[in-house]
Amino acid sequence: MLKIAVLGVGRIGRMHAENIAAHPRAELAGVFDVLAPAAVEVSEKLGAIRFDSVEAVLASPDVDAVLIATSTATHADLIEQATAAGKPILCEKPIDLSLDRVNACARTIAGSGVPVMLGFVRRFDSGHSAVRRAIEDGKIGELHQVVITSRDPGMAPDAYVEVSGGIFRDMTIHDFDMARFILGEDVAEVTATGSRLVDPALMERCDDYDTVSVILKTASGRQAIINNSRRAVYGYDQRVEAFGSAGMAISENHPLNHLRLYGDSYTDQAAPLLNFFIERYAEAFAAEIDSFVDAVEQGKAPEVDFEDGRQALILAEAAIRSIAEGRTVRTSEIG
Repeated sequence: MLKIAVLGVGRIGRMHAENIAAHPRAELAGVFDVLAPAAVEVSEKLGAIRFDSVEAVLASPDVDAVLIATSTATHADLIEQATAAGKPILCEKPIDLSLDRVNACARTIAGSGVPVMLGFVRRFDSGHSAVRRAIEDGKIGELHQVVITSRDPGMAPDAYVEVSGGIFRDMTIHDFDMARFILGEDVAEVTATGSRLVDPALMERCDDYDTVSVILKTASGRQAIINNSRRAVYGYDQRVEAFGSAGMAISENHPLNHLRLYGDSYTDQAAPLLNFFIERYAEAFAAEIDSFVDAVEQGKAPEVDFEDGRQALILAEAAIRSIAEGRTVRTSEIG
């Protein structure tokens, strides 16, 4: 049994703790949160130890690995500390909002041999990963284009948006990783555009956008088109499409159920989409833990690693520069 401690038990950390506790080859070794009441609640619910500090977690011989679900500003520091303690790491995205800090972290942990896995959970979605396999199996011929639609059901609270680092580092970063995953090669060029259509006043205050489109291009000419919105009134919109010389593969949205109703005044009436990311990607989050356990137990490289996290942030920085300067940006300018 791999004994995993969870650092940070807010909404996503609590979900991770529950998934670890339910995993047949893992054990919840304990939890820590700077907000003690949250840690007490989760530890009592799941019958796990509540640690008083990060240092106590990393010093414990009863902790084999750590899952980092704390605030973004702490991720790089905790990765460095856990690596120094020899504890394998699964860290939520992004590594940091600053590429300079991510690069410094990469230098610090280089050569440690400690596995660091990044929480790009969409790679573990059964539909999205099936699209990747269809491409690898030649089902759609030569891949030409990838289209990724990702729209949140509603704006996050103002306080969150103001410290999120902006839509590209906070939201689109998942889609940047998905684009790299489906394309199967690194991106050479980024062209982005952004608008303030959902909450113009908040976006102006944050120097951010709530509606964006991005075109990515690889050295071979393959394209990925990403479209994002902070608000889709019909639910959490998550779709991936791969188009090739011999066909197309699509990973569709997930509704509450698959009932379709037909009547004399309507056709194809369907249930609403799942509400948000924890519900939509519930199975993927469980599969992510499974993949992490496999990597640690078998001594193999994680399916999505630190460099994947760094590359996604490079694409975010390129998109930000593309809008600011009104031009296509080569990723070599950023990295």
